[in-house]
Amino acid sequence: MEKFFRAGLMLFILIGIATDALCAGGVIVPNVSLGVKEVKNPDDVVGVLQVVMLLTILALAPSILIMVTSFTRIIVVLGFLRQALGTQQMPPMQVLTALAIFLTFFIMSPTLDKINEQALTPYKNGMITFSQALSNAETPIREFMFKQTRQDDLSLFLNIIKHDKPMNKDDVPTRALIPAFMISELKTAFQIGFILFIPFLIVDMVVASVLLSMGMMMLPPIMISLPFKIMLFVLVDGWNLLVGSIIKGFV
Repeated sequence: MEKFFRAGLMLFILIGIATDALCAGGVIVPNVSLGVKEVKNPDDVVGVLQVVMLLTILALAPSILIMVTSFTRIIVVLGFLRQALGTQQMPPMQVLTALAIFLTFFIMSPTLDKINEQALTPYKNGMITFSQALSNAETPIREFMFKQTRQDDLSLFLNIIKHDKPMNKDDVPTRALIPAFMISELKTAFQIGFILFIPFLIVDMVVASVLLSMGMMMLPPIMISLPFKIMLFVLVDGWNLLVGSIIKGFV
């Protein structure tokens, strides 16, 4: 896990460097050709395996970077909201995912700024080595995860890997911090989801009781309660309250 995490940071730094180079102009685009030939040298086999491993890391790096940000909590909460409203496919999952991504960039912007100042810019200026840039980029992300990680969750994974009690945050391995951060985010998201369900559940219960008292047992209560739940969410400016609460939870 820690190797993949560092690979993701490496990819982020390389993308930043490549972006600056493209913006500067005068970029030479190489001609790359692919072919299949018989392997006779054992070193060639090792090279192929290294390429396969690199492609695997690059494929997983975006997912790993998403999991160490605020994206997990946001997308789970938005999913709970849609289920609580009972609007089926509205808003579409693509819209919720796009909103979660932009909110993630908004929340993570201070951390990304630190990575740019402490790792990307010094490395481009030749002030630090690539390994130092990776270490400097890892520090702000770890600080962000530590703020949102519960002590019990972190202790769970430290005990599983039989790690000695850390004296400080620097002694905590990243391979234990990342899963602890993820389950902490899931627990927080489920707590928010439970609170979201309460007002809409009350509306469903009231509508069901009214329909039952009127003898309209064949009419699905969801057909009557859905407009009232949407109206309630709009009247209280639900999107403003929900998004504001999510963002403040990371401050």
